[in-house]
Amino acid sequence: MAKESMKAREVKRKKLSDKYAEKRAKLKAEGDYVGLSKLPKNSSPVRQHNRCKLTGRPKGYMRQFGISRITFREMSSAGLIPGITKASW
Repeated sequence: MAKESMKAREVKRKKLSDKYAEKRAKLKAEGDYVGLSKLPKNSSPVRQHNRCKLTGRPKGYMRQFGISRITFREMSSAGLIPGITKASW
């Protein structure tokens, strides 16, 4: 389970990224890299991590399902993910 502070940091980065997205795109189109460097570092979408929706785990993230590999295994073994059986992975 991820720490609450780490989850909160990711939420903060997402908000900053959304807030500065339009301005960042405009500066990139103009080629104004000095202006880009003056924006907050956490406003860059590259600094966001993918986290498991259920546990908040940052590693072993599966984009197709939005969960970590461990949660995927548990859910598929319990039959909660349709079309997945243990023999298929």
